[in-house]
Amino acid sequence: MGPRLKRVRRDLGLTQANLAADLEISPSYVALMERNQRPVTAELLLKLATTYRIDLATLADDDSEDLAKRLQATLKQPIFSDIDLPALDSADIATSYPGFAEAFLRLHTAFSEEQMAHAQRREMAATGGDAAQGTDAVGEARAFLAARRNCFPALDDHAAEVAQDLSGDRSRDESVWTDALVGRLVRKHGQKVRFTDPELILGSLRWHDRHREQVLISNRLDHPGRRFQLALQIALLEARAVIEAQLVGGRFSGENARRLASRALLGYWAAALLLPYRPFLRAARQTRHDIEALSRRFAASFEQITHRLTTMGRPGEEGVPFFFLRVDRAGNVSKRLDGAGFPFARTGGSCPLWNVHGAFETPGRIRPQWLELPEGERFFSIARTVEQGGGSWDAPRATRSVAVACAAEHAGGIVYADGMDAARPTPIGVACRLCHRPHCIARSAPPIGREMRPDDNRDTGVPFAFAGD
Repeated sequence: MGPRLKRVRRDLGLTQANLAADLEISPSYVALMERNQRPVTAELLLKLATTYRIDLATLADDDSEDLAKRLQATLKQPIFSDIDLPALDSADIATSYPGFAEAFLRLHTAFSEEQMAHAQRREMAATGGDAAQGTDAVGEARAFLAARRNCFPALDDHAAEVAQDLSGDRSRDESVWTDALVGRLVRKHGQKVRFTDPELILGSLRWHDRHREQVLISNRLDHPGRRFQLALQIALLEARAVIEAQLVGGRFSGENARRLASRALLGYWAAALLLPYRPFLRAARQTRHDIEALSRRFAASFEQITHRLTTMGRPGEEGVPFFFLRVDRAGNVSKRLDGAGFPFARTGGSCPLWNVHGAFETPGRIRPQWLELPEGERFFSIARTVEQGGGSWDAPRATRSVAVACAAEHAGGIVYADGMDAARPTPIGVACRLCHRPHCIARSAPPIGREMRPDDNRDTGVPFAFAGD
């Protein structure tokens, strides 16, 4: 109670002596109460409320519990592993010195973001790319999300409030859930909603016609796609302020990077509306992360479910920390979400032995795989192809592969790991230029810092064989 009393006193612009005089106690007693060395009695609380006409609820209204969870989660990072930091001490700091705790968290986030950017620049240089591209708009936006482990509790809470308002109109029936979203736009924002031919909206998926106060959605989208576009429109109308608040601490060198990060957070909010954090986390645990079962339960697509699984990092309510990657047939990465600190390449291609590439061989089927990095770290991964576009015979389509992976220690909670032989993982690397495995027949480039083997009289069948293998 002491720090809260101090906060109220400062908000009122009073010194300890002023407060003591008004409450008819000594200044030293006020000082002891603020340091939690004397109790704040019920009599004093009533006198405080009467004297200054304040609501006693203001003394209980603080964010110390959430702040303590965030602080404890941050202090679990490897950089602090050799320091004894009891959870109780973290809670005391969050309660007694909330300003200091928030400053520490912001500093650590900025540090993490800079580390991400530095690793990206270093990797670009190591793989022979343009180091200047390490600070491009896409890289900065990805670093912003990765530094926060792709988890934004404030957006989850805000979206959950809207989802609660919609719950009266919602059922698991897909059409009714869509109607609830449409109803929100009609009743709250006065926007008509029409599902129309994409040619009428210049090939767009969604178009907000502000002049006519209507939202036009392509009728070629499947039901999960329609709902996501409706949720995005609600985010644009209702979540701008909370999203802008999340962007304040970002390190963006230009407006493009900020705009990309903002777009990512709009999508995050929309997903949090359709897949509310706590119900989704509970269902994920119950089904042991059976993505097909979750898709049926929440009437969402495979990609929407895997995307949402990477956001379950709320302090005190953590889910399995997943990493998400989406690639095309050529290996180009179109989306990367890091909720797990996964050590795969941020630029260039990934290892061809990873099942995210092999998924194209079996379209629509989930492929599980155990992975092992050269340093011995093990991960469990699942991958499957997804399709974008379509909706008519002549509509363009794009097939990509999506993979989600987690550290081996979490595989017991994944249904796809049942029956898999963890003792025989697939040996992979971050990228060929950074991988020093000597006998890989899938190698596309020699590793940096190794000399090619000069013996022309011996052919092992390994491309780019290097000295020492």
